[in-house]
Amino acid sequence: MKSTNILRHPVVVMALVLAGLSVLMIVMGTPLSRATQIAIYALYGMGVNLLVAYSGLVPFGASVFFGTSTYVVAIVLLRVGGNELSALALAVVFSLILAAALGAFILRRRGLYFSLLTLACSQIAFEIAFKWTEFTGGENGLQNVPRPMFDSFAAFHVFAVLTILAVVWFMWRLVHSPFGRALQAARDNEQRAASLGYNTYGLKLGAFVIAGGIIGYAGGLLCLLLQGAYANNLSWEHAGDSLLMTVLGGVHHVLGPLWGAIAFIVLEDKLSGLTEHWWLIFAPIIILFALFSHEGIQGLVQRLFGRQRWTLVREGIPARPAVIKPYAGARMQADASKPVLSVRGLSKRFGSLVTANKIDLDIYPYQLHSFLGPNGAGKTTFFNMLTGILPPSEGSIVFEGRDITRLPVHKRIKLGMSRSFQILSIFKNLTVFENVRVAVQAAQPGLPSLWRDAHDMAQVNDRTWSLLDAVGLADRAAEGCTDLSHGEQRLLEIAVSLAMEARLLLLDEPLAGLAEADREIVAKLIRTLARQHAVILIEHDMDRVLAISDRVTVLHRGQLIADGKPAEVAVHPLVIEAYLGTKGAQASPAPDAAAAGSGTAGTVHPQVSPAQPVLQPTARTGKTLLKIEGLKAGYNGSTIIDGLNLSLNEGEVLAVLGRNGVGKTSTLRAIMGAMPVSAGRISFDGQEITNRKSHAINRAGISIVPEGRRLFPNLTVYENLVLAARPGGISVDKAYELFPRLHNRRNIKAESLSGGERQMVAIARALMAPARLILLDEPFEGLAPAVVQEVMEAVKRLRGQVSMIIVEHHAESVLGIADRACVLVNGKLAYEGAATDLAADTATQARLLGIVHE
Repeated sequence: MKSTNILRHPVVVMALVLAGLSVLMIVMGTPLSRATQIAIYALYGMGVNLLVAYSGLVPFGASVFFGTSTYVVAIVLLRVGGNELSALALAVVFSLILAAALGAFILRRRGLYFSLLTLACSQIAFEIAFKWTEFTGGENGLQNVPRPMFDSFAAFHVFAVLTILAVVWFMWRLVHSPFGRALQAARDNEQRAASLGYNTYGLKLGAFVIAGGIIGYAGGLLCLLLQGAYANNLSWEHAGDSLLMTVLGGVHHVLGPLWGAIAFIVLEDKLSGLTEHWWLIFAPIIILFALFSHEGIQGLVQRLFGRQRWTLVREGIPARPAVIKPYAGARMQADASKPVLSVRGLSKRFGSLVTANKIDLDIYPYQLHSFLGPNGAGKTTFFNMLTGILPPSEGSIVFEGRDITRLPVHKRIKLGMSRSFQILSIFKNLTVFENVRVAVQAAQPGLPSLWRDAHDMAQVNDRTWSLLDAVGLADRAAEGCTDLSHGEQRLLEIAVSLAMEARLLLLDEPLAGLAEADREIVAKLIRTLARQHAVILIEHDMDRVLAISDRVTVLHRGQLIADGKPAEVAVHPLVIEAYLGTKGAQASPAPDAAAAGSGTAGTVHPQVSPAQPVLQPTARTGKTLLKIEGLKAGYNGSTIIDGLNLSLNEGEVLAVLGRNGVGKTSTLRAIMGAMPVSAGRISFDGQEITNRKSHAINRAGISIVPEGRRLFPNLTVYENLVLAARPGGISVDKAYELFPRLHNRRNIKAESLSGGERQMVAIARALMAPARLILLDEPFEGLAPAVVQEVMEAVKRLRGQVSMIIVEHHAESVLGIADRACVLVNGKLAYEGAATDLAADTATQARLLGIVHE
């Protein structure tokens, strides 16, 4: 390791800071105990930060371990005998046992309930310590605790600092271990971590116990520093001190608690010397940091001198091999004539709503078994029951001869299941590489190691590179997930799912949001996997599903209405009526499965009937409504949009097209003020809106229908709409007129809606505020043809009544309803012209969009 890297190691930085503080205290004539106190409280904060930053748990009462351990050390040295080392060892053991007992109980709750339970435990301990006078000394505490090994305070100071550095080094190793990496994955997305086979409850309990031991050691050192144990360390008034120090220094930084402890203790010392009401001065300082630097002191320094990033772990990923091994899945060993999965009488009810009704089905090895059906048919609910996310109301699930109906998610995954999710489910604060690596690690036998460096696991790393290369993300492995386009995140989700080497692979709309070239690649990959495993696929791309599947099952309103060979299902009258929304239409016959992935999937182009206008018609005056000039924008110093020039006239519909990652969604985010603009200008109706706040831009007359819909899941359809309503927007009745289906679902929570219904709510919600421009980001993604027809009809009704920018990766979906079209390549405008001209220009489509026409 180079010397510069050694000097940047957190343990070395902390050692230099504490050494410098010690010398400074001596030179200034300040008691050396102040530097010792800072070191102890820094460790206390780091123990708390192991829960907050690495585990996503916020303890209001971590003082229960800090305070009780001071009493353990005091009681051992005053009444039992021994030395400081034995007393500290007993304090740590006691804290570990206490943490295991409390964690087993309070970790059954999460969020605010977990936080309040920790505070309640600390307050109970305070009451015992304060009132059990005979044992704890009550209000006076236990005083005059001896330090037989350290008569000299300087010797104790050196001992305390060195052992604290050793504990911090252990923590640094821990967070880079397989256990620590899995813990951070569960922090970001607990459901996804469980779907990889991790016991998330066990991970959190392990972190809670370790944090309890670390905090207990810090408390034991405090007892030796003060030579006493006092109940006030347990009181609610001091329970939040460590959390406050951590937030002040920077929660998402490994050394944040050190900076917070220095600031807190020094300010307390200086301010309390000025007035007994020193909190009246200190509290505004905390408020200012909360308002202007939510990443604390270290975040403020980063903002002033460099790019902001989390420093919870070291930067970088394992070195890329010179030659990446091609991805190859191991073939499962099974009798092809016997089902790998059987469900009988499987039903799910949410009150009076039935989303699965007595489904009987067998899934066989070495087959691609696809599920079709309109949005809301119950497909994802069926997946959720198979994987344990939802318990069935009735019925049984048997996997490889074992009844798993009531088995937890992580245990089902360990048996040999793996799944992807309809709504993107990745670990957003991990790198692209780490997302896949933590999934590959989950497939390894045994529990995650607490000591081994995860980046040194060569076999796991090689497998990770192979998976990333298979989905075309090897070149972006070191980047954060938020820097990927939606389509690239979908490819990452697929790589994570493939990492498990499962015998049964459940893929929930893996092609949603992918450009045509990527759809070809993924479709071929899925077909290859089906020769080695059992694969269940949910997908709305009907033509492609019929082309690559061995067997197709169709659900409608929770009922199984068809099951059989693709060619048989394609012409089934109930399928045509339910899926395509028409009784007389004919679905395309299924091509031979051997031709999987070839050709271009067909698209339904619905005919829209005339309807009453939703808004007052907008006159097409030719006036420029939106103008983008020389726009440059990106995140963390990167440039995603590079010198973009674009304009939109009043009443016009503009289609923004391009492959994944070229800056389409980023353009909409820049318009809405959600992405920082580094150069250029955006004006709306003659007024500059560059880098204005999103709410101000919305008030100016621009609304967005975001990718992924982003509804408020715990609110009903009606509440989602009313929440956005402002004078001048459409009424709720108009919203129901635009989407009649929403009227029947008005009292249903958004989390229970199908993807198509969520899209309808998102569009209607955007219209509830007065808007002259609507930004639609992938409005047809993941929708069944019948639902596409409804949404398309609504968009056509809005045409001429409001200006629109529609971002879409399927050109054929929007060119028929747009006036003009533009194509982006690498953040720049590569084509601009009439939508009809681009629709007829197949050569340009092939060159810029990758669309291959038959």
